[in-house]
Amino acid sequence: VRLPGLARLRGRWRQIGTLLAVALLLLLTLFGPVIGPYAPDAVDVSQRMQPPSSAHIMGTDPLGRDLFSRVLAGARVSLPAVLVIVVSAVTVGVVLGAIAGYLGGIVDDTIMRLTDIFLAFPALVLALAIAGALGPALTTAMLAVSVVWWPWYARLTRGQVIARKQELYVEAARAAGCTDRVILQRHVLPNSWTPIVVQSTLDMGAALITTASLGYIGMGAQPPSAEWGAMLSQARDYFLNAWWLTFFPGLAIFLSVLIFTAAGELLREATTR
Repeated sequence: VRLPGLARLRGRWRQIGTLLAVALLLLLTLFGPVIGPYAPDAVDVSQRMQPPSSAHIMGTDPLGRDLFSRVLAGARVSLPAVLVIVVSAVTVGVVLGAIAGYLGGIVDDTIMRLTDIFLAFPALVLALAIAGALGPALTTAMLAVSVVWWPWYARLTRGQVIARKQELYVEAARAAGCTDRVILQRHVLPNSWTPIVVQSTLDMGAALITTASLGYIGMGAQPPSAEWGAMLSQARDYFLNAWWLTFFPGLAIFLSVLIFTAAGELLREATTR
């Protein structure tokens, strides 16, 4: 017996799985500390360095803190930080890229040369230099990664605006007496958002890795924060004797990046049809 639409549903299993994974990641971010069986910062030295068991399904760390609870709590630290980074980078990049692409001339040259200066340095090295100058903290790591990321969106937006401002509907709006600000806000930018949104979704995984890398080398979140990169940093001395201390935070980063990448690919496929 063939049920109507079953074959079509089977063909979309990847899309459905991606949406379910995004929804699960969102739920864990919002309600992770509620789901965790223990307080993430509760110290119990009598339970230190316990391997995964029924009482602690991901084991415990050198202070006896439940690793499962800390990984869940880390989702509320790492993932919102990534969202702030991407939103900040998109905001700055879109504003500067739109101005450069629409006005052109010396304004375009100035903004693009500024972006070239930032793009001349490897992203992680520049973020490390900025975080080191400002001092180790999660907020400075977020600021450092945002500063590194905005030039990509400036270039992307500039290209979109240059292409869109030649369209007939823009010429019609200009002939109707619309100001440059109105044309840019109501006609050019709304038709340029699709590749920007897709790129920002794909970049969330890379931003998570960069933020975790800064935390791992001590330039991001500081103890006792449950940020995943900081957890990996604290666990590296126990790598050979307590595998679970590095495995589970690393797995959380891996799965989150995988979900962000899959969501970005799904969004790109949907917008190119």
